[in-house]
Amino acid sequence: MRWHSRPAHLPVSGPLLMRGPALSPDGERLRTRHATQGGAISVEPRINDRIRVPEVRLVGPNGEQVGIVRIEDALRLAVESDLDLVEVAPNGKPPVCKLMDYGKFKYESAVKAREDRKKQVNTVIKEMKLRPKIDPHDYETKKGHVVRFLKQGDKVKITIMFRGREQSRPELGYRLLQRMAEEIVDYGVVESSPKQDGRNMIMVVAPTRKKAEAQAERHAARQAPATESPAAQAAEPEAEPSA
Repeated sequence: MRWHSRPAHLPVSGPLLMRGPALSPDGERLRTRHATQGGAISVEPRINDRIRVPEVRLVGPNGEQVGIVRIEDALRLAVESDLDLVEVAPNGKPPVCKLMDYGKFKYESAVKAREDRKKQVNTVIKEMKLRPKIDPHDYETKKGHVVRFLKQGDKVKITIMFRGREQSRPELGYRLLQRMAEEIVDYGVVESSPKQDGRNMIMVVAPTRKKAEAQAERHAARQAPATESPAAQAAEPEAEPSA
């Protein structure tokens, strides 16, 4: 079999002539080289001479509306006020820009975001496992752990584990969970009533106060000794010298 070379005047066929996005055999769009090798897209707003539009809707440093002005005039006002021209709404027609100290704005935004992260409270669910025929001493110990978790502001999932013939007596686990709920009523409320889950029976108890309040109380308790010690030392009378 003889192979014939393609004449030079014939157009190139195949994927080299595709004008649309490249598709995989499954019809999915393939990434292009510039998309995979390019850097991350910047999310910083455009400022000063990076704003390439003929005119903008200008907002003053105190929030006052200046109106639609040419970009040259807006930049001149920024220089005269020793401020930055920041594009705050690029999709506006025309885009909205504001006069501000951009460095100070970024610093205050970072501080605020850090404070918000500190105040954010993550809900934690603790788990306590019991057997239907638990020893009284073990029951009191585990109940103490449940109370401690609730005081810390955490939810508690109490699980009754059935083994062997105990699976035919689910009422034992139900009564045990009801007893636990009644004895810890001052610290938590039943969020999810007892229900069977395979070989286990589960009840979820939520704390009566928020976790942020519990954390604030613990923080205040740790700070109390440090603040009281100087006052206590000042209140102590000095010993009289012996004759």
